[in-house]
Amino acid sequence: MVANTNQIESHPLQPFLPENARLLMLGSFPPARHRWCMEFFYPNYINDMWRIFGLLFFNDKQHFVDEEARCFKLEAIVAFLRERGVAIYDTACKVRRTRNTASDKDLEVIESADLDALLSALPCCHTVVTTGQKATELFAAHFNIVPPKVGGQQPFCFRGRHLVLWRMPSSSRAYPMKIERKAEFYAKPLSCLQADNRQQTEKNVL
Repeated sequence: MVANTNQIESHPLQPFLPENARLLMLGSFPPARHRWCMEFFYPNYINDMWRIFGLLFFNDKQHFVDEEARCFKLEAIVAFLRERGVAIYDTACKVRRTRNTASDKDLEVIESADLDALLSALPCCHTVVTTGQKATELFAAHFNIVPPKVGGQQPFCFRGRHLVLWRMPSSSRAYPMKIERKAEFYAKPLSCLQADNRQQTEKNVL
């Protein structure tokens, strides 16, 4: 089914930017609202992002899943992200869907997000994670860096700060990879959150 290709969609969510964020995760653009099960990022119940987080931090892919309601535990997710210092937004703020799908390949980006403003709002951020090809291409083009391969990283500088960009596989089930394998990829950049958390704990004790 072909969508109305004249309709431009503006991003329906505000950036999620905890003050202590050390990692910024960027997708491309949310799916159409009829695919949402909650008012937050990665809202499609069959998207595996929050199952990946559950696997990595709690060894339980259902940790953030409410199976009975077929949705995610929004309050628990937000609390966890704030505690660990994870910011989330997307690389596009206005798009046109060329077809009636949630696929990146069917998104025409009309206006990119203000990536400079996002990083400026996150002075503690040292790691950026892009969750798919389009997000990676948009981010890399903006900062004039070589897009890393899936699972790879690329250092870059922003206003005197040294950061690193990690490219991750899409958390969509349309991406042909088992969730356990995806989690192995995400474990690399997200491990910095565990290390940073330990360092902060030790600092507080001292």
